[in-house]
Amino acid sequence: MEDKQQLAGELVTKSFTWTIKNVSKATTQKHYSEVFLVGDWKWRILVYLKGNNVEQLSMYLEVVDASDLPYLWTRYAQFSLTVVNQLSSNMSITKETKHKFNANESDWGFTSFMPLSDFFDGEQFVCNDKCVIEAKVAVRKVDIKNFGGQGTDSSAPRESEHSSVDSGQFPLSLPVTTRTSEQVQANVKSEQVLAFPDAPSSGEVCIEPTDVPVNPSLVKGHEEVPPTPAGKLMDFRGLGKIEIAFVPLLEEVCLWHPSLIECQKKRSRTYIEWAFTALGRVLHFLKTTKVRDMTPDTCEHVQLLWEELETFKFDLGWLEPYVQAALDVKKLVERAGIVKKQREDVDALEIEVKRLRARLAVAEVDLEVAKRDLAKVEKGFGDTDMNRKLGYGRH
Repeated sequence: MEDKQQLAGELVTKSFTWTIKNVSKATTQKHYSEVFLVGDWKWRILVYLKGNNVEQLSMYLEVVDASDLPYLWTRYAQFSLTVVNQLSSNMSITKETKHKFNANESDWGFTSFMPLSDFFDGEQFVCNDKCVIEAKVAVRKVDIKNFGGQGTDSSAPRESEHSSVDSGQFPLSLPVTTRTSEQVQANVKSEQVLAFPDAPSSGEVCIEPTDVPVNPSLVKGHEEVPPTPAGKLMDFRGLGKIEIAFVPLLEEVCLWHPSLIECQKKRSRTYIEWAFTALGRVLHFLKTTKVRDMTPDTCEHVQLLWEELETFKFDLGWLEPYVQAALDVKKLVERAGIVKKQREDVDALEIEVKRLRARLAVAEVDLEVAKRDLAKVEKGFGDTDMNRKLGYGRH
């Protein structure tokens, strides 16, 4: 691992080199680089050596420990990712983009970085069972100067300013605004936000598709139950102190459903704090959790959160369909696991077929050489009568 940091105009730029060994022996889909610092924050590279649910090498830049980020933390970054051509460096593959990272959009990159067939072909990108990945990350000086969770950076580009360098570029964690019909068709089931309704009149279970072609069993953090934030407390409408991450969500749903507050007004302050904290946990789970995150442990977690919330006697008829939709995702996740396994089997067979074809090509060349050698030896030998007697004297 090598790194180099320099100042470039108003940006602090850092380069990071990562060598992945034993590529052919990799048993996991996701591979994380070592952590490196840029702009007083920790970053790392995430690579899917067999593709993130596509026949492409997939690579992303990720903020480390996203669940610990302050609620309003943001960091604008320009970065490039490179797969080094180890036989000819000027033939390396590089893609560039930019993104405003935050607690909800903590990763960004390219699902379709380069075809797996090109990546594994010959010894250009995988040489001696090693591949070399480079990242160049630039963050603004002002972000470093203001580091410490002092609110959002209003001068950083909004989501609409993200580069469209490649159609495979997207966040792993939240939807993007533009997508092709082909992308939607391929990925609609694999990247969905378990969101509560966006308007009080909505009576349907609303699970929104996005562009991110990810398999539920492949995305970062899927092995763990989504964390419940534990940070600063904030007064909620004079009713009590609630986790600051929950307050915007509670404000939103209380505008839609005023009865949520009315039914708690006669309770003690401690009881109200418990009640709205329980409601905030469920809302936060639905707002930040995606279909891909729903493992059996996660389903059990949300079931416990829901049962706890029900004890506080809120009118939750508007929310129950969304919780039930989250629990029903378990079957989808199980099917996704089967799809993943079959895709890996297909990938392995394709690689084996290429290997056998290469051996066959060599054998065919050897056969042609042997045929030519045989023809030379047989030349002039065909007229010899092998059955005639050797004899002696006169005949």
